Amino acid sequence: MHQVSDFRSDTVTLPTPEMREAMAKAELGDDVLGTEPTVNKLEAMTADLLGKEAGLFVPSGTMSNQIAMALHCKPGDELICEFGAHTYNNESGALARIALAQVRPIHGQMGVMDPDEVERLIRPQNIHNPRTALITVENTHNAAGGTIIPHENILALADIAKRRGLKYHLDGARLWNAHAATGQSLKDMCAPFDTVSVCLSKGLASPVGSVLVGTRDDIERGRYLRKQLGGGMRQSGLLAACGIVSITRMIDRLKDDHANARTLAEGLKQLKGVELDLKTVQTNILYFGVPGREAEFDEWLERLKEKQVLALYLGTRWRMVTHNDVDAGDVQRALTAWKEILG
Repeated sequence: MHQVSDFRSDTVTLPTPEMREAMAKAELGDDVLGTEPTVNKLEAMTADLLGKEAGLFVPSGTMSNQIAMALHCKPGDELICEFGAHTYNNESGALARIALAQVRPIHGQMGVMDPDEVERLIRPQNIHNPRTALITVENTHNAAGGTIIPHENILALADIAKRRGLKYHLDGARLWNAHAATGQSLKDMCAPFDTVSVCLSKGLASPVGSVLVGTRDDIERGRYLRKQLGGGMRQSGLLAACGIVSITRMIDRLKDDHANARTLAEGLKQLKGVELDLKTVQTNILYFGVPGREAEFDEWLERLKEKQVLALYLGTRWRMVTHNDVDAGDVQRALTAWKEILG
């Protein structure tokens, strides 16, 4: 158990001792000039791991997604995504500013879009319509509870994209979690997509960074967009060194996070007034409500802090996330705190 049990997000993870050592020993250059050997190594390793031609190291998942969408959409184009998608809800409207595109969202089931509905929403070619250019998928799906998008659904959407001449992007911020939970190979999971974004700074514990992978042409064009967005870093091998540790050492241990999330969810489910759908607890994220007691949430947040437990609530739902810096002792501390609060 840690001094503070922090369940707010898997972005609160701290770099491991191995990462700090890797930073100290990293060979450095200048990434904007193309001479950053550690960044080049991370990009090549990640692209190979995911089965793509090339990779681009960027400061954040938001930048990675926005570069991808700007690659695939012209100004005035439209993309289709699930209604709760991070790209639609949690990237500060960047799509409208950067790609100058608009969104046609679909209400899915646990983040899964109905392929028939996706195809119906593709615009016919008509001077009055925006051009549908892109389908995006988020796996795992944050807002649905870290749920995994079934591969058959991904393939069905890929077929639509191919037949209708659309591009296909994966927001794989937590793709590592989907891989750890299912055992499916990362290359197979990424094969249907034109571009894939993966985060290193969540469950894999790097301090900063994501990687966008795709064709060499897309990644080279993406490098220009990264520079335009201010994402061209210099001696960023210090950060990339952590990313190399992430993808070589930290993926397998995600199963521990999933086990802790399941234990936490099953314990919360038994508490008075808690509404929690265990079907949605598939990886490291869980949401739950306590209907009728929302006015008490601010007070509960403070009481949790007093008990050295940090969590978040979003509207009417509480969100708790397990990660590398949460262990079984932290889970038991949280359950004890919630039991005292809920009575």
